[in-house]
Amino acid sequence: MRRIDISPLVWQVLRRHLIIFGRNWKVNISFNFFEPLLYIAALGMGLGAYVKPMEGLPYLNFLAPGLVASSAMFATSYECTYGTFVRMEFQKTFQAMVATPVSMDDVITAEILYGAFKSTLYGSVILVVILVLGLVSSPWALLVPPVLAVAGLLFAELSMLWTGLVPNIDNFNYFFSLIMTPLFLFSGVFFPLSGLPRLVREAAWLSPLYHLVNLVRSLVLGQINPGLAWEFIWLLALAVAIFPLPLYLMRRLVIK
Repeated sequence: MRRIDISPLVWQVLRRHLIIFGRNWKVNISFNFFEPLLYIAALGMGLGAYVKPMEGLPYLNFLAPGLVASSAMFATSYECTYGTFVRMEFQKTFQAMVATPVSMDDVITAEILYGAFKSTLYGSVILVVILVLGLVSSPWALLVPPVLAVAGLLFAELSMLWTGLVPNIDNFNYFFSLIMTPLFLFSGVFFPLSGLPRLVREAAWLSPLYHLVNLVRSLVLGQINPGLAWEFIWLLALAVAIFPLPLYLMRRLVIK
């Protein structure tokens, strides 16, 4: 694995993405905005009327922070799979950029940063929504966006690992069906994991979404404890550790 070649030009590539996003932000934000609202309405307000309190909370209050976390995950994952692949394979944006002084590592790093931006933005939008609904109980919720940014870096890297491995766009169906959906269902978004078998509870510690849900829910509800620092460190350390891998795989894919 050769030396990483990242220059200040990465910010120009990121700026390019943000300019494009600014032109189409209403369309971009609609899917990630309305789907969590449907979950809040159907599950939190609808099903929640028939569900007993979870961990001492009304179901809607339990569910809402988890949707902040899952919205951030899906926003990043879609951007760094389908979005990245389209820019690389169909629009040939990567090839055009590397014809300039921008390096391939600059381009890929900007994709990861853009994914983290999407995570922070969409998660924060849902956070504002649940704030308006009266579901935020603590000023500690102000720390949610930085947490979403770190988790966004990690989800962006994991998504681009898959993008760097698959030969065509159809293979992203496996990523969302076999990886993202199980994370979504078994990371504490909809119910506590305490009632599941021990093996499932232990496996949940490998899920980045599990730690993100715990962090967001604790900050939103003001349930602060020292263990949260370790969950944040786990997300940050994993993001730092795997950062070279998507660079290597994406560089190899483009060259191929």
